[in-house]
Amino acid sequence: MQENSRQVMINNDEAGKQPILEVCNLRVNFHLDEGLLKAVNDVSFAIGRNEALGIIGESGCGKSVTAQSILKIIPSPGRIESGTIVFRQKHGGEIEVTDLDQYGEEIRRIRGREIAMIFQEPMTSLSPVHTIGNQIIERILLHRTPDKREARNIAVAMLHEVRMPDPAKRIDAYPHELSGGLRQRAMIAMALSCKPSLLIADEPTTALDVTVQAQILELIRKLQREFDMAVMYITHNLGVIAELSDKVAVMYLGKVVEFGTKRRVFRNPLHPYTRLLFRSIPRVGRAKGQKLDAIEGNVPLPIGLPDACPFVGRCPRAIPGTCDVAVPGSGEVEAGHLVRCFLFPESRPEVEVEKEKSAACGVGSARTGVDDA
Repeated sequence: MQENSRQVMINNDEAGKQPILEVCNLRVNFHLDEGLLKAVNDVSFAIGRNEALGIIGESGCGKSVTAQSILKIIPSPGRIESGTIVFRQKHGGEIEVTDLDQYGEEIRRIRGREIAMIFQEPMTSLSPVHTIGNQIIERILLHRTPDKREARNIAVAMLHEVRMPDPAKRIDAYPHELSGGLRQRAMIAMALSCKPSLLIADEPTTALDVTVQAQILELIRKLQREFDMAVMYITHNLGVIAELSDKVAVMYLGKVVEFGTKRRVFRNPLHPYTRLLFRSIPRVGRAKGQKLDAIEGNVPLPIGLPDACPFVGRCPRAIPGTCDVAVPGSGEVEAGHLVRCFLFPESRPEVEVEKEKSAACGVGSARTGVDDA
């Protein structure tokens, strides 16, 4: 079966200036008996080469489905309805992922080799009936070398790279024989065994204690520099984003409500949702017995949503007659700092923005190179 994909070759100089990944107006729906669930609703962002993008938001905001879309592993009955995902390979190939058959050879070549993913819980992602070595070696044999001895040597070297104790022995261990931290290291070794251009880390440290969490995050940052990778972090942990990311995308109810450099978003959060997220962070010096600031209410189920700002029901600054009757489009408040909120005149109703959209994304390649000023 021939893939219906767009793949063009560009020279290396051009490739170095363009984002490695560009997501434009992505919409992912789940067709349920209860109705149409809009998990990802018009999401756009770009990740530059060697850059780290952090995607934050509460559970149910569409972060993980966005990541699954990039690898075409959206669980049924979800599917990409519209939008584009363009991935630019190390050696000049440009592939429109949305055109690929999710079961085809081309996307299988990309998964693991070009784009790798670390999942939230290694115990459910690693096979319990195969050793960690066999699982790493299988990927190396598929993407790097047909020689089994060489593949095993590479696997041992990768386990050593992720600071696995006694890697020559641990390679023959089963997942249940390892601690949570060592299982996560094994998963990182498997993800990086083919030296991908882009690593997606979906809540990579949620199940780990604080000490191991810090070790794993520092390890990912070290390997990013060594392997010259771009990294996409998906998390609800603002501390992780503050420590590791270059740019930040704040998601709420399937939409990116704020996007900018880490410095701008953390120093000057604009969207009410972003502000409330930052206020909910525990702080040193809080008085004994003082309650944490919390965002009232819960993320609603994205089925049958009204034509209104998705955050209107929980927003303390909602404007009656505006926020409850129209969906804000993404507006650029300052260079490279975008926000979806009617509190800012740059954000106009989404229907108006839709009419003016050109081939370029709202957060496209031109914005990837914005200085962190």
